[in-house]
Amino acid sequence: MFADIETTGLDPGTDKIIELAMVRFEFLPDGRIFRLLDEFSAFADPGFPLPDGIVRLTGITDAMVQGRSIDATQVQAFLDSVALVIAHNAGFDRVFLESAFPVFETKAWACSMREIPWAEEGCTSAKLEYLAWRQGFFFDGHRALTDCLAGLHLLSMLLPVSGAPTLKVLLDRARQREYRIWAEGSPFDAKEVLKARGYHWSAGHHHLPRAWYIDLPSEKLKEEIRFLQQQIYGTEVELRIDVLTAFNRYSNRVLA
Repeated sequence: MFADIETTGLDPGTDKIIELAMVRFEFLPDGRIFRLLDEFSAFADPGFPLPDGIVRLTGITDAMVQGRSIDATQVQAFLDSVALVIAHNAGFDRVFLESAFPVFETKAWACSMREIPWAEEGCTSAKLEYLAWRQGFFFDGHRALTDCLAGLHLLSMLLPVSGAPTLKVLLDRARQREYRIWAEGSPFDAKEVLKARGYHWSAGHHHLPRAWYIDLPSEKLKEEIRFLQQQIYGTEVELRIDVLTAFNRYSNRVLA
């Protein structure tokens, strides 16, 4: 299933979902999309006026969302037969959706922006509108259902350089495990080194550490541990390492 949301802003702690769309589809093991099934689309009133920037970006107005809500029972029913949720920025969509509808916590997730090597395919951006242009089609973005259908069309195509089926590449990547290494207690003056190496900062929300972290495949794990111990801490330290799978990747919940 492909999902997309529109929100009042970027902060899941204060902003709200104003539109949710989902499209279920069937696909073959080789990544070919067999057919589209049913669609779900609904507005939600956030309880306050929409920011002007959001109205300009999405075309959604206060009148369109006034008094509207997304029925959690209908969302649950739509997801009952879904094995995998795909979004084109799962790190954004998953956090909002899990907060609003806990059923999303039980699903495997994949990200068509992050889990496809777009740079290796000659794409200088992973934004959906740009990728659509590179693949030869155009659409009016920033409405949830339209973005879902555009994302699915993108997944139905072959990648521009390798010629591999886009959905197959995504599925293979989503099945892989990753490891999140936390550089807890790292020296303050090491932050630029960590940032340059690809580390991200966690502010410590949702019981997660307040620390720099990086996500890596298993083959790079030992090398990164050695780098941290030798270049950052200068001694052997016990590092927190979390296992990431499709069931917890992109979630703000405590990792198991």
